[in-house]
Amino acid sequence: MKKVLLALALCVSFSGMAQLVNVTSIDKVNIPENAASKVAAISPQGDYILMTTDYNCGLTKFDLATGATQVITQAQGAGHDAQISQDGSTVVYRERSTNKKHLQMKAVKTKNLATGAEQQLVKPSRDLQGVAIDGNTAVAVNKGKMSKKALDNGKAQVNTPVLSTNNFKLYITRNGKTTEFMPAGNHRYIWASMSPDATKALFYCSGKGAYVCNIDGSGLVSLGKLQAPKWMSNDMVVGMKTTDNGEVYTSGSIVVADLNGNSQTLTGDDVVAMYPLPASGKIAFSTPTGEAYIINLK
Repeated sequence: MKKVLLALALCVSFSGMAQLVNVTSIDKVNIPENAASKVAAISPQGDYILMTTDYNCGLTKFDLATGATQVITQAQGAGHDAQISQDGSTVVYRERSTNKKHLQMKAVKTKNLATGAEQQLVKPSRDLQGVAIDGNTAVAVNKGKMSKKALDNGKAQVNTPVLSTNNFKLYITRNGKTTEFMPAGNHRYIWASMSPDATKALFYCSGKGAYVCNIDGSGLVSLGKLQAPKWMSNDMVVGMKTTDNGEVYTSGSIVVADLNGNSQTLTGDDVVAMYPLPASGKIAFSTPTGEAYIINLK
């Protein structure tokens, strides 16, 4: 069988005087030629990744064990914040389009990977704020209102708050009600997500850095300039630290951080590592040159 993952000897360095995780290997993913090469998501079980283009066009499932691929959609915008259900069976994604007035619209769709069944959660809108998955339910916030749809035969239920952004403002939806939520003050908010136990919010303020706080806005903790942060657990976050020359990225590293000010750099200087996505003891990331890697953790 053709190997799907190619072992790569990347240097591992540490910062913050702490070792938060143990890295067993960093493997390059053997992506087929002419395939979309940016990682958009990794399944909760860590058995497959979703690939998209640099412009978030389309989604292709790539099985990490066999190398098998499955085109999920060719929709524009589908790679932006694509979500995978907890059992790995369903993908929730955006579909970007242009209306008769030449205005960009965004719809939200779900697709079952086994049956190919597709459903529309939110019709094309100018005001889509956020998308999330809560248990067996796909959730979207549009114009401040929440829509939900069960991903299986059960009842759609939303038990946790949902974070969303609109015009760089942060919002929180609880019990169907959406309110402004800007615990770090008047900044441009991006990359927002709820902790796995739904007790804390993670977000990034442009020009300031990443922060964590309780869902009532208290207990604000700065994580420094940790870009594109994602939750690894209830008390640990992974993100990237990059530099550029105004035209291209000149360096990029994957960094994990806890909520006590400790951090650890996982990648070396021999790869520009960006946009980490953690799941099940693995962290997937991409490079600006169209490569994908998996960091395996012990």
